Amino acid sequence: MQTETKNKFTTWWRGQRTTLSGAHREQLQSLRGAIWFHAASVGEFEQARTIIEKLRIQNSKFKIVVTFFSPSGYEARKNYDLADGIFYLPLPTRRNARQFIDALQPSMAIFVKYEFWPAYLKELKQRGIPTYSISAIFRPTQRFFQWYGKASLQLLHCFTHLFVQDEASRALLEAHGVTHCSVAGDTRFDRVGEIMAKGLKAEDPRLRPILQFIEGCNHVIIAGSTWPKDEKLLVRYMEECEDRPTGERVKLILVPHEIAWKRLHYIFNLFQGRFVRYSTAKKETMIHANVMVIDAMGLLSTLYRYANVAYVGGGFGVGIHNTIEAAVYGVPVIFGPNYHHFREAQGLIDAGAARSIADYERFRDAMDTALANDKEIGAKAAAYVQSEIGATEKIFEKIFS
Repeated sequence: MQTETKNKFTTWWRGQRTTLSGAHREQLQSLRGAIWFHAASVGEFEQARTIIEKLRIQNSKFKIVVTFFSPSGYEARKNYDLADGIFYLPLPTRRNARQFIDALQPSMAIFVKYEFWPAYLKELKQRGIPTYSISAIFRPTQRFFQWYGKASLQLLHCFTHLFVQDEASRALLEAHGVTHCSVAGDTRFDRVGEIMAKGLKAEDPRLRPILQFIEGCNHVIIAGSTWPKDEKLLVRYMEECEDRPTGERVKLILVPHEIAWKRLHYIFNLFQGRFVRYSTAKKETMIHANVMVIDAMGLLSTLYRYANVAYVGGGFGVGIHNTIEAAVYGVPVIFGPNYHHFREAQGLIDAGAARSIADYERFRDAMDTALANDKEIGAKAAAYVQSEIGATEKIFEKIFS
């Protein structure tokens, strides 16, 4: 773990230093006047993506530059073909901010969700460059609203407009004198709608092993972005499911958050041979297996289509992963206890479409209930997602109309 963290830091350190040097600087200068989008990592980029793609449809002449803070975001999207340039954000010092904006001279800057870099925001404000925050969310516990956070709160006045996810955020900002804001919602809901429409089709050869695996199965659980604590719950549940009557056969498709060999080896040992591996699965080996481990990238968002129940991992760590990616398909969702900073998770719970669990007994009860009532609960999930779609249109209309 320490080696992995060190490698990520080294990648980031080298990457952000190259943005303002040599060929990268020249590329920035060649893109002067571009609309600049900044995202921390992959999740935030997906929130910007709906705006970027609508821009491309409306006016292909716009130049678009995307920056990332994290190496995982940059590495995952460095070949995104709808951006004219993709860079690491240079370390946010006053000197770097000045040099970056001198080189790019953006016509507009759009920051996603939690990105509030003082050096960049002040430089943009000083130059009169329109600057927006999209899909932002604010809570009373954030530094902006503490006795020591006056400078941070003042920073929000650098934005031309803030598009927030909910009314609670707007009211909180207004109570602290930030009135240039409006409720637009979360663009992730628009994005998952697009993913559902554009996902892999059943005839795609990449789905063939999966469709063969679940053929004739009564109940399918898709567990996405899982970590070891999630997997311990799942393996215990699947062991209990082996005692069910044949007519109630349950199968699990497990998509771990990471597919490095060390993680896969842990999972293989955990399931003790009662699984098939996606990359090597053959039809004859699937007959007696109740678990398929996905050791490939890019399948999860489509796989939720085949679920009766979705379990979303990460809730026993820093926080759950993308729940609406599953809910958009009309699937009941289950996740761990660390979800309170995720508005959409609470929204799903309030809609009766999801449950949070903290131990195995609650996990088993939630899973049994969801499998027995998947269509009724799933309909609530789909309705909730549908009710939240539309943020992209609201933001686009205010900025570009």
